[in-house]
Amino acid sequence: MPCFSPIQNNNNIKEVIRSAFDMDLSVAGSWGYTLEEPTIIENTGCVPIEELEYTIASMRTYIEMNMTLPKEERYGSINLTEIQRKEIKKNNQVYHQVTYIISAIKEEVYTSFINEYKECFGKEGFDLASHFKKRKEATIARETKYYFEIIKIL
Repeated sequence: MPCFSPIQNNNNIKEVIRSAFDMDLSVAGSWGYTLEEPTIIENTGCVPIEELEYTIASMRTYIEMNMTLPKEERYGSINLTEIQRKEIKKNNQVYHQVTYIISAIKEEVYTSFINEYKECFGKEGFDLASHFKKRKEATIARETKYYFEIIKIL
């Protein structure tokens, strides 16, 4: 299993999100690797909290597994699945600890699977079951926790 480096907290998270994803979120703090350095959700707007947390966790994951890696080491087909959620109250503050399973395939390998599928689907001799078996075998899965501090939910 490859080891992915945490995002360095050298920049304002809100600015990184705006620059990398062209989104303006009401967030502050860090990238949520620990309870002591959570992502602070200042306001959810009209988005359900779980959806906003998932979006932010997806952004962190995409930065870790794709944007900050050399081209040959990048992952694609990145998917997060929430497997556990805990509410933590500490010092009169509310935190969410959300655990995700992340699945992904090396970007170059994923591209070859997509191309094979596009070129061969529906043609005689294309073994669809074998194709999806190879995709499954090429998929990695890792578990990660994300910590959010909840300031104000509207």
